[in-house]
Amino acid sequence: MDRRTLVAGAAALLAAPLAAQAQPAPKVARIGWLGTQAAGGPHLLAAFRKGLQELGYVEGSNIRIEYRYSEGKSEPLPALAAELVTLKVDLIVAANTPAALGATRATRVIPIVCPAFSDPVASGLVASFARPGGNVTGLSLFGPELVGKRMELLKQAMPVMARVAVLLVPTDVVEGQGETTLKAAEVAARALGVRVQIVEARGPGDIGQAFSEMTKERADALTLLGGRMLFEERRRVVDLAAKTRLPAVYGVREYVEVGGLMAYGPDVQDLFRRAATYVDRILKGARPGNLPIEQPTKFELLINLKTAKALGLTIPPSLLARADQVIE
Repeated sequence: MDRRTLVAGAAALLAAPLAAQAQPAPKVARIGWLGTQAAGGPHLLAAFRKGLQELGYVEGSNIRIEYRYSEGKSEPLPALAAELVTLKVDLIVAANTPAALGATRATRVIPIVCPAFSDPVASGLVASFARPGGNVTGLSLFGPELVGKRMELLKQAMPVMARVAVLLVPTDVVEGQGETTLKAAEVAARALGVRVQIVEARGPGDIGQAFSEMTKERADALTLLGGRMLFEERRRVVDLAAKTRLPAVYGVREYVEVGGLMAYGPDVQDLFRRAATYVDRILKGARPGNLPIEQPTKFELLINLKTAKALGLTIPPSLLARADQVIE
């Protein structure tokens, strides 16, 4: 080997580590997570993380998540979202409709993805499902259209049902729920030949009185029209339904897991997992306003046979056969 070859080889070896050092570090995406209750949804956060992992994102490696929670209250959400804006996050994941509303008060520029809208059009978050416009997109819980299905399930479980109580939180109308869902409930009740009793609970202190009203009016069964407050008070709601011997159908599995009779609704964990695809597309350059709002593709029916037995109900085999999970 001549001297010139030796010198060139040595120079190449010295340059290699310098070139490696000169390579820019891979960009770490920074997203904000805005929720109302940390303790209320660890399984949903886990589903979202799983969705990210399936797309090649590893928290702490190529993606970083900043978490902010409002301890069950809506009022702090805009300020918490403003903190995320100050951190210059690339995107905000708003865990529910109140969080999305809070986030839009803090920014109209940073993309916002909501995995579980109640009614994004009625709440003013998007212009339409097909073309959201603005900086907000995500997935819908498809709530209003499901209330009729829940009433049908109650009627199948209790054919003698003539009067159904509908428990709602009136302030949810402001958040885009309530009004359209209530109309859907009334239409479904007429189709089933049952009467509807509307019962309101503005706060936790009203729940006991609400059940007293149901008992006074001799309601045969109960359904809920969503509501964050009712969800947070779900154990008390389920206990009062048992005490007043009211068969009830709920919108999410968590009610059945604490003793509720039935639940039928979207697989919310699947929605949170799918929300990761929105994050991926936006981080790769897609505009949120051009990404259509997706609706649920997976639904689940849960039945608690222990509760049915305590209520003296015999669930028809045909209904049990359709259940995704039966608690015995």
